[in-house]
Amino acid sequence: MQAKGEFDVKRIPQGSLDMGDGVEIGHMRFDKQFHGPLEATSVVHMLAAMSPVEGSGAYVALERVVGTLDGRAGSFLAQHNGILDRGTPSLNLTVVPDTGTDALTGLRGRIAIDIVDGKHFYTFDYELGDA
Repeated sequence: MQAKGEFDVKRIPQGSLDMGDGVEIGHMRFDKQFHGPLEATSVVHMLAAMSPVEGSGAYVALERVVGTLDGRAGSFLAQHNGILDRGTPSLNLTVVPDTGTDALTGLRGRIAIDIVDGKHFYTFDYELGDA
């Protein structure tokens, strides 16, 4: 199954973490509001670092989503793994297995994010398996 829609996002800086030797990891919180087949809110906590090479870096994040997916109410966790390789981005955004609750129990899937003209869009390919 597939759900597509738009989401709003609010970024809230949480400071940085000193990893030693001049390396800093940025900590960011994002509050999201999803619209469309996924009517939900989420909170994301992200850690990000940039390489000394311009255009290279990475981020990891965990996101808790609460709401409805195609009319099914519940919540789930998603895990982000983003890489920026000399300006070329890639993102792996996956539902954490066995974190779906209530009518979303058994949820599995991957989410793609597109940003067009400053607007955020999601494409959620998912399945609801056995609990």
